[in-house]
Amino acid sequence: MTQTTPDAPARKQRAQVKVRTLRTDRWWLTPLLVFLGLSSFLIYGVWAILDTSNFAEPYIAPFAAPCLTTQEVCDGARLFGWAPVGDWYALPPGLLILGLPGGFRLTCYYYRKSYYRSFWLSPAACAVQEPHGKYTGETRFPLIMQNIHRYFFYFALLIGAILTYDAVLAVVHKPIGLGSWILMLNAVLILGYTLGCHSCRHITAGRLNHFSRHPLRYRAWTFVSKLNAKHQQWAWASMFSVMGADLYVRLVAKGIIAFPFA
Repeated sequence: MTQTTPDAPARKQRAQVKVRTLRTDRWWLTPLLVFLGLSSFLIYGVWAILDTSNFAEPYIAPFAAPCLTTQEVCDGARLFGWAPVGDWYALPPGLLILGLPGGFRLTCYYYRKSYYRSFWLSPAACAVQEPHGKYTGETRFPLIMQNIHRYFFYFALLIGAILTYDAVLAVVHKPIGLGSWILMLNAVLILGYTLGCHSCRHITAGRLNHFSRHPLRYRAWTFVSKLNAKHQQWAWASMFSVMGADLYVRLVAKGIIAFPFA
């Protein structure tokens, strides 16, 4: 039984620091860089949704995959070579990337820490005063919605498989093309980030009480745990790789990049 004490309501209050901070190092640099990095991804994603130069055979821009329609918004890019919903669907394919893998990153444990500190200053850094007086964690709306992260994982894994498929096709059809290997590297980084997710670690063997009874799941858990140890690095590398690969394909499609091994 939990004992109620007179000071129990005070536990919901943030620890108040009378001065902004006593730190003398450049503590503000990390949240600033994180803010700029995440903002660049959001800005580029919006631009990619509006841009239609997303296909330069055999390259498909990652933000345009999968494309579910025969409409011109796909400019030749297709889901496994076909359009499952015909020509009535005309939404830009980039919406799926921002809505599914983007939702996966938005609710990711590492990214939560990143934008809580860089966008909301909650807190900006350790031992630094913050503007918020109360703390409720992720127990109320809208932050309680962060719990859907485990479901976004399945969609992100599907998108990762589609990007891998597109990259393999590019390598098969144009093995000496620089774009083929850029797309392949991007697929590896995307899968490394996705499979290193805390949700994947929990799914593989997180709830097992006896690893010895499930050797295959234990091996999978060990592999995922190694990826998870570098989840922050995978997160940033894959975020910039998907932007870089997408931009490369679009520049080739626009004719801005045109050389024998493009």
